This record gives sequence, C-alpha cells and structure tokens, in this order.
Amino acid sequence: MNVLALGLSRIGYETRVYFRSPDTLFFTFLFPFIMLGILTAAFSAAGNFGTNPDGTGGVSAGAYFLPGMLAAGMLLSGVQNLAVDIAGEKSDGTLKRLGGTPLSPISYFVGKIGQVFVTGVLQAGLLLLVARFVLAISLPTESEKWLTFAWVFIVGMITSAFLGIALSAVPRSGKSATAVVIPIVLVLQFISGVYLQFTNLPEWMQHLASVFPLKWMAQGMRAVFLPEDFAAAEQTGTWNLVGVALALGLWLVVGLVLSRVTFRWIRKDT
Repeated sequence: MNVLALGLSRIGYETRVYFRSPDTLFFTFLFPFIMLGILTAAFSAAGNFGTNPDGTGGVSAGAYFLPGMLAAGMLLSGVQNLAVDIAGEKSDGTLKRLGGTPLSPISYFVGKIGQVFVTGVLQAGLLLLVARFVLAISLPTESEKWLTFAWVFIVGMITSAFLGIALSAVPRSGKSATAVVIPIVLVLQFISGVYLQFTNLPEWMQHLASVFPLKWMAQGMRAVFLPEDFAAAEQTGTWNLVGVALALGLWLVVGLVLSRVTFRWIRKDT
C-alpha cells in the first residue's frame, strides 16, 4: 500500500477515536456551540451590533459572534486537538509502536489532517445549522461569499492541523499537554477578535494578534458573514482578503515545515 493510500485508510480510524473521547468532544467540537449560545444570551439585551445613529440596522449578537466561533472551531479542531492528542500518543507509547511499523510520518500526517478536516466540516456545518434554525441568524445568499468561506475554511483548517502537529512537540508528556496548549489557544482567541471587537483592543495587542493565523481566519469569516459596512471596523478599514490569503498561506508553509522538522516517533530526550 502506498504512502497516500495508507494515510487515507487511517482517516476513518482517527475520526472514530476522536468521537469516542468525551474530553475532546466537549473542548474542541462542542465548545464553539456553547460559547455562541452564551455570547448570544449575554449580549442580546444590549440590542444589535453596528446600529445606525437612528437605531436602525446592525446585526444581532449571535450574527456578530458567529464568524469568530467558526474561526475558533478551526483553531480548536486543528491546533488544540492535534497538539494534545499527539502529545498523548507520544507519552503512552502509541507513536513508538507506530514507528516500528511500515507507517511513514507522511501517512500519519494524512490520517490526522484528514480527521481534522472531516470533524471540522461537521462542526462548521452543524454550527451554521444551529445559527440559522435555532438562533434565527440570516446567512449569506451570494455565491462569492460562500466561495470566500470555502477557501478561508480549507486553508485555515490545513494550517491549524500542521501547527497542531508542530505544537505537539512542546509538551514533555501527555499529562502536561493540556496545561501547555489550552492557555495558548485561549489567549489567541481573546486577542484575535473572537470574543471581543478586534479594533477595541489596544493597538499593541492588535499588532501581536496579527502575527498569528487566528486573527486572519476570524477576519476572513467576518468578511463572509457580516455586512460590508462592518469592514470599516477592521484595522485597514477593509476586509483585506488578499492579506488574509497571504497570512494563512505563509502560516501553512511554516506549519508544514515545523511539523516535519519537529515530529519524532520518540522524543529525543526520552
């Protein structure tokens, strides 16, 4: 069996393992749903976001936070999920056993990235269904908006997966993985415009967030789901989709290189 076929054959296995883990389901798959519900309930009483001076227009709290929750789901599914999962597999000897089989690192990567993509698609699809039919959020009708959604989502998911594989090299054990990874992911969500309006953050924090991919994923999603006049609230006063594509493309390459360079079946210090 060739390298790609072996990797593709592992996607089903990796996906089944993902859905059999209660902790993973709660903290990566269901977390965006929970946060969208909480934020919608907490801010709905304040009225619409982005209203005109006469009180008309704007979008509901749920509609405003939906793009951020989609971006956060991408980060959780890729970075947090894989970083914790792979660190655990190193710690319990799973990777050591796999290293003694014909499975190559590329096949292993294909299986993990495929699992992230499958679960990410399910998560995003269900989140959009909940937004539309439970929270009554209007979704875009223009085909170009959905085309933007498609490329931001695909590139963002692959980038997050590679960065998750690379970050898995940092924790020294499976037990310490959540303590290392979750604070990083949580801080990125708060400074990247997921829970707070990005331009309301201090300028230094905006510049810091712009270094990392989550800010660009959230900006790309806002370009899809928010009205055009909301672009004025971005750093450059536009959605800057070219910048989104360049930033995510750069991080995809960085993640690919780091994941390949740092990945080991067995830690060097073991």
